[in-house]
Amino acid sequence: MSRHFYGTELTSPLMLGTAQYPSPEILGDAVRAAQPGVVTVSLRRESAGERAGQAFWSLIKDLGVPVLPNTAGCHTVKEAVTTAHMAREVFGTDWVKLEVIGELDTLQPDVFGLVEAARILSDDGFKVFPYTTEDLVVAERLLAAGCEVLMPWGAPIGSGKGLNNIFGLRALRAHFPDVPLVVDAGIGVPSHATQALELGYDAVLINTAVAKAGDPAIMAEAFRLAVQAGALARKADPMEERDMAVPSTPLIGKAMLA
Repeated sequence: MSRHFYGTELTSPLMLGTAQYPSPEILGDAVRAAQPGVVTVSLRRESAGERAGQAFWSLIKDLGVPVLPNTAGCHTVKEAVTTAHMAREVFGTDWVKLEVIGELDTLQPDVFGLVEAARILSDDGFKVFPYTTEDLVVAERLLAAGCEVLMPWGAPIGSGKGLNNIFGLRALRAHFPDVPLVVDAGIGVPSHATQALELGYDAVLINTAVAKAGDPAIMAEAFRLAVQAGALARKADPMEERDMAVPSTPLIGKAMLA
């Protein structure tokens, strides 16, 4: 398990989204409680309104957490590439979380457009973090397009359903043992994040589960502890599952009653 992404080591395997919080103050409290390795920011959302984006960007800079801009809300390759270039100018980073949405009900990525946009941005010097599915063929195409990180979904964005396809996520981890992998989307509670780290994923990205909690700061702290537990469990090399019971108390040396 590694926290190195494009040569940069993150301080935490927790990535935190910054959308949907009730207020900037609550967002700040949540970020401080989560102590994330990076926060994600949508240029399209935060640049809207009457100079609201500038106030938001000032808040993020004051928190002192590395920023991963994203292309949330983009549905075409052109739209995503244009947004990524704007984000590089605004946030001063060549990192970008690439989203090209293809289906409105599930917000499933358009994997064909995603690969095309990833190739264009990689050629333009971007370090691309693609929001994708757990499909192995798509993963191969993204890596060939220049991506060094993959961000498969756990479940549809904002659904809170957790890790819907454990087999697929486990297969992706096994097939690409040296590629940094981040479970992105669908995580609803801290135990989902722990499970992702136990599977060997390098990080998780959380947004709605924290922002929409009754107390975002407390939930953010819970996720901070959850990813620590998952990472430690993975490092400890967990026991394998068994189909039959095995007694935890040995029979040798145990008194036998007639």
